[in-house]
Parts: sequence; C-alpha cells; structure tokens
Amino acid sequence: MKIPLIDLRAGYLSLQDEINSAVTSVLSSGNYILGPNVQALEKEIADYCGTKFAVSVANGTDALVLCLDAYGIGPGDEVITTPYSFFATAEAISRVGATPVFVDIDEASYNIDYKKIENSITKRTKAILPVHLFGQPAPMDNIMDIANRYNLIVIEDACQAIGASFRGRKTGSLGHAACFSFFPTKNLGGYGDGGMITTNNEELAGRIRILRAHGSSKKYYNSIIGYNSRLDELQAAILRVKLGHLDSWNEARRVKAERYNNLLQGQGIKLPEAGSELEHVYHLYILRHPKRAEIIEGLQNRQIGCGIYYPLPLHRQEAYMLEYSDIYLPVVEAVYKETFAIPLFPEMTDEQQTFVAAELGKILEEIER
Repeated sequence: MKIPLIDLRAGYLSLQDEINSAVTSVLSSGNYILGPNVQALEKEIADYCGTKFAVSVANGTDALVLCLDAYGIGPGDEVITTPYSFFATAEAISRVGATPVFVDIDEASYNIDYKKIENSITKRTKAILPVHLFGQPAPMDNIMDIANRYNLIVIEDACQAIGASFRGRKTGSLGHAACFSFFPTKNLGGYGDGGMITTNNEELAGRIRILRAHGSSKKYYNSIIGYNSRLDELQAAILRVKLGHLDSWNEARRVKAERYNNLLQGQGIKLPEAGSELEHVYHLYILRHPKRAEIIEGLQNRQIGCGIYYPLPLHRQEAYMLEYSDIYLPVVEAVYKETFAIPLFPEMTDEQQTFVAAELGKILEEIER
C-alpha cells in the first residue's frame, strides 16, 4: 500500500465542486488582485482568529518580513527566536537587517523554552518571535509576561498552526501580531503561495497594507519604500472555501493523532506530547527515535511517506554557520538528529493508518533485534 506523507489531491477531490465554482467565478469576474475575495478573506480570518485586523500578503515569509519591517525592526536590533523551525523564521529577521538570537527548545514540545529567553535579552532586543511548531502553540502566557516586563514586541510565527488554541484563544490573537502561511501543505493551504498577518493594532495593519503595495496607499504615489506582496483573488477564493472546513479538518487530525498514539504506544518510540491547556492541530505528526535513518529507510522501502523535520537547526545552516559557530544548544542538538514525520492528513483512512502503524512496528522490531 503506497501512502503519501500528505495527500493534496484527496483534499482537492473532497471539495472539487466548491473549489471549481469559486475559481470559475473569479476568472469570469476579471478582478484578480486585491479584489472582493481578498477583502472578505481578511475579515473572515480576523473573525476566526479573534483579532480586529488581518492583512493578506503573498506568502508566509513575506508576512514575517513585512510584520518586522512595519514594527521598525532593523539593523542593530535583536530578535529572540527558536533554532528549530523552517528557515524563513530566521531568514525574515536577517532580511530586515536585524540579528536572530537563538534560544534552545523544550524537549517535550519542541517549541522555544521560555525559561531560557530572559537570559538572552540585551539592550538591543526588540522582539520575541516564537514558533507554534508542528501545530502546537508555544507557551504564550509566559512569553507575553517576559515581553511585558521588558517592553518587547511578540510576533507569533503561526504558519504551521492556524486553528490551534492556547487557553481558549486561537493562535493569531496571542501576541501583538501573528503571521500565517497558506502554502499548499499547511492545514489551511491554497493552490499556490499565500500569507496573512493578524493583529489588534490598527496602525500596524495600516502600515502593512502600505508596505505590501510598493509603499503606496494611493496608486502611483509612494510614501515609503515597500514591497510587492499581494494575495491574489484566485487564492483568496480557494482559501475562503477551505476555511469553512478548517475546524473539522483539524479535529480529524487530532483524532488520527490520538489513534496513532494508541497504536504506537509501548513500541519504544517517542510520541508527540500535547500540553493540557491547548489544542494541537498536528500540522505534522512527529516521532523521535535515535535510529531515525534505519526507520526512514524502512518506511521508504514500504512506500510509506515520511519526512525529516528538520535535518539542520537554523544556527547550523550554512547561511549562519560563521556567525553562530560557537553556539551550542544541547536540547536542539540532540532532537534534530532523531525527529521525523509519518503520514497524517484529514482524508487518511483507518486502513491506511493501521497499515502505517503496523509497518512502523515491524521496522522497530527489526531494529531492536
């Protein structure tokens, strides 16, 4: 049985008529950039996350860059973040001219360890950029408490966690601003790139709207140096259809994650740990084992999709090696060599899941012989 890590085609087929209708409507309208679907999606995302404003941009990386820029963060500033994330988290900080400051992670959740943040704060620190990794919210109450004591900005990298919640509040509303990605593999994914920034700060939202359109609030009149970062109507229309199904998809992910937990319990592999005060949305179902290479090979031989998340922490990437060569973060140094993902997606059948768990069990048995 061949099983992908995520089945995007199955997701499309489940909504084929709705998606096709939305796309046809946009094509026939002749309105393709910053039109009514973009405006409607921004309002719907703001309402969904529980914020006053949402501003769409071209992708999740641009969301991070524009948000940092709109806050005036740049050369000479430091932004505290996690080394265990997709490269864009640190890349955005560097792109605006600021310096990423990497703090080690919590071994249970893989999110930034809030207990280690305070020791990294200096007079140059302007912001904290926590990542809600793999769909699990970071400990935002603790992070916001630190930020309030030191007068720091908190920008959530929520690109993997739309719909997740912490103590009853959804990601996107937990910091001063938040950034989302609509890359196709995300829990709410388009059929191309897309991104969104949420906030309760009207001034910030207004500045991002100007930045995304070449620094212009009136066509051909440019008040600041900006970007070309706009979500197109086609993606907005598709995302509006899919947003209506997001909660049921996330619930399906939770159910399947719990089923995996039961199937894999007691087999000598570290399962995901979800905090008691949050709702995880399992963007990825992450396992950990010291013999990852053998497990990956076994899964690939059985045509079971899998992925290594992440093969290198950010401070070990070539782009940062010289600057951070003397940094040693013990938890992430151990974790990144052992973590990997197995298939989990809303349309996954019980038969598929049982097969994956059974085959993984066989692989683990073989490894231990």
